[in-house]
Amino acid sequence: MCFSATASFIASGSLSVAGGLTLKNTKTRAELPFAGIPLLFGIQQVIEGVVWLSFQSPLLNMVMTYAFSMFSHVLWPIFVPFSILLIEKNPLRKKILMAFLLMGLIVGLYLLYFIIKEPVTAHIVNKSIFYHSPHFYPLLSMGFYLSATCVSCFFSTHRMINLFGIVLLASFLISVWFFKATFFSVWCFFAAILSLLIYLHFKLNNNQHPHHQKTISTVERMEYHHKTGQNHGY
Repeated sequence: MCFSATASFIASGSLSVAGGLTLKNTKTRAELPFAGIPLLFGIQQVIEGVVWLSFQSPLLNMVMTYAFSMFSHVLWPIFVPFSILLIEKNPLRKKILMAFLLMGLIVGLYLLYFIIKEPVTAHIVNKSIFYHSPHFYPLLSMGFYLSATCVSCFFSTHRMINLFGIVLLASFLISVWFFKATFFSVWCFFAAILSLLIYLHFKLNNNQHPHHQKTISTVERMEYHHKTGQNHGY
């Protein structure tokens, strides 16, 4: 998290628990990547907690800074549209989400190239962490990044995913407005907390699904008894 190591570790613990519960509520393998987002954010928050604690240990700080950047700059623009695509059933929307995945791959690989080519450093600025990665900020790469991570959610047929995209984009705007220098660290914190909506998505689906299963089972039993009665001449 952007404010302290303690806050990062607390957020990580909460997200890890929520992530485990979310994964437990999945029904198919295709749901696992999207359900795993809170847990991945939990891991990212652990990494940032170590960044906070390692400013006196240059080698460890460098490793953790690069690890955080791999999550924030490379993983998310690829993983988010990919995970949404896997659980989408509508053929037209799947094609649109493929386009967002392509955007994510382009910007993710672009940023990966510069992460490898040029050093990424972390500094404390106004009680938050500033990650120095200048190639992230040009308008085009930022546009592709936001399209892949936020706008892609708008094209899902699942309302909770639509809501996740809306609040994720809103949190980006808030972070840029109030925390301009360190907005990326702050936004990652907001995104991590907002990923709890993913737990609600699966929880609500499960609350509806058992009732549906129960209804079907009752109907099937009635039909079975009816057919059995006819076969026995009742």
